[in-house]
Amino acid sequence: MKNLLIISLIIALYACKQKESDMEKSQELLSYKFLVGTYTDSEEQGIDLLTFFPEKDSLSLETIAKGISNPSFVLTGKNQEFLYTVSENAGENGGQILSFELKDSRTALQILDSAFTAGDHPCHIAISPDEKYILVSNYSGGNLAVFKVTNGNLERVQVIQHQGSSLNKSRQESAHVHSATFDPTGEYVWVADLGSDELYRYKFESGLENPLSFEEKIPMTSGDGPRHLAFSKDGKELFVVQELTSILEVFSYGNGQMKSKQRLPLFSEEFKGALGAAEVRVSPDGRHVYASNRGDSNSISAFRKNESGNYELIQHYSSGGKMPRNFNLTSDGKYLLAAHQESHEIVVFERNAETGELANTGISIQGHKPVYLHPIQ
Repeated sequence: MKNLLIISLIIALYACKQKESDMEKSQELLSYKFLVGTYTDSEEQGIDLLTFFPEKDSLSLETIAKGISNPSFVLTGKNQEFLYTVSENAGENGGQILSFELKDSRTALQILDSAFTAGDHPCHIAISPDEKYILVSNYSGGNLAVFKVTNGNLERVQVIQHQGSSLNKSRQESAHVHSATFDPTGEYVWVADLGSDELYRYKFESGLENPLSFEEKIPMTSGDGPRHLAFSKDGKELFVVQELTSILEVFSYGNGQMKSKQRLPLFSEEFKGALGAAEVRVSPDGRHVYASNRGDSNSISAFRKNESGNYELIQHYSSGGKMPRNFNLTSDGKYLLAAHQESHEIVVFERNAETGELANTGISIQGHKPVYLHPIQ
């Protein structure tokens, strides 16, 4: 009888411990973490870590890598073992790309390597599907740099220079490579050149001495200034943010070929003022598309697909701050967070998964020039 009592107590204690463990795990799931790319003005600034606690209606922000100049774009691989960032500057050898080991605690970074990008003001990073290569878009340099990556070590293996100009003489006087995006197959890379008003298609072949080979240039409407791209969840549509005209252009896509379907303005008919579209995101469920507009608009536009197969506006929402250069959604699609460069704040919106509508939660936090948000676990 005594032994049975002891066994019962052990089982009860184990059950309590298991319940406590399950509760701790549950609590962990109620927070969302983002790496924050910034523009810097001092050695105390750099890459930030943002944590959002929805049940507490609160955000926390801490700098986890100080002393990096203008880490304006941050990205990790799929297992989030390594982090990569640009240092968006100019110099004799261009800006830089840096690699870090991302610690399990997510509160500290260990630098592994750095390399010059061979072009001024690197502003965008793309990681190949096999994670053996990194593509860096050099905005002012007007070129694309390809790096081979081995355990965080960086080796530059290819630089592709663009040429050209377009309608807007103050912004399109020369080539300005703004982003590179792998298509869902991983076979092609699409490069947005804001300066020449073109999308470049490159064939990607991992393991070759020159992994990228040029195939085609697709002209945009003169003066558009293509900036960032995103693919639909099924890979059959491509969304392009045209920065200078603040247009979200929708293309049908397949086998490396694209055809324009719609041009959706990111502003109302009554709007008058400066434009500056910045980012496009597809919701995790693939049902809605969002795009940000800077200038005098400071808005985020939401779209849904109707029965005809076309996209229609849900609403243009105030972004809650000034210059929403970047925004991102939580992995479950419940929230959208907008980073504002000029007003130095990050604002949280709640998203209705059924309708795609956004609602400003009133939750925000101040941070120094946040310009990119990358979700991590």
